[in-house]
Amino acid sequence: MLAHLRTMLTETQISIPVAAGRPVFGTWQGFYLFEHRHRPHRREIVLHLVGE
Repeated sequence: MLAHLRTMLTETQISIPVAAGRPVFGTWQGFYLFEHRHRPHRREIVLHLVGE
């Protein structure tokens, strides 16, 4: 049950605009990754790039 609540409150995917190979953020925007686990584990991050 707790895992379902965490999933509802936190995002599991995000879209970040990229220009000239760098993320485009506003003045007060940033990207942070955090985990809810206490034990070390492996994490895989998948990038899906779409060109226009």
